[in-house]
Amino acid sequence: MSTEERLGSDIAFDGKIVRVRIDAVGLPGGRQVTREVVEHAASVVVVPVDADGNVLLVRQFRYPVGHSLLEAPAGGVETGESPDDSAQRELQEETGYASRDLLALGGFWMSPGYCTEYMHAYLARELVPSQLNPDEDEDITVERVPIDRATKLVRWGEVEDAKTIAALYMAMPMLDR
Repeated sequence: MSTEERLGSDIAFDGKIVRVRIDAVGLPGGRQVTREVVEHAASVVVVPVDADGNVLLVRQFRYPVGHSLLEAPAGGVETGESPDDSAQRELQEETGYASRDLLALGGFWMSPGYCTEYMHAYLARELVPSQLNPDEDEDITVERVPIDRATKLVRWGEVEDAKTIAALYMAMPMLDR
């Protein structure tokens, strides 16, 4: 497998959540091209399951797509925070619960063709009430969905969010149906 070599880089945008670079890249064989790269910190997604066998999903308006989506709780790993700690924090902020049984499921690249974001996926069981204040720009509603219905919502197009779809399918082998 051949690799590409970064020859130079310019920052096109440096925002609160992402930074965009334009890289000059050398290809095997000597050709040069440019690559647009969105730099984004690592993130987490959590599939919380309550004692009654419901998955706790969150519904929130997503400005870029122009409507509300049904998603698993998720968010960025903050500087100095481990992915495990981030998963617990996001769970508390978005659902009002913490987990006494947090299981790392693995992870995945969100959009490796242009983005550096790596997402860690978790299954959260043994939920206990523990509320943290949500982010000031979030308006979230928690919806409890029976486990067997969760994957049906994916097939029916009611869950359209890739991280939620991936995390649900990663968690399913660990759940009793």
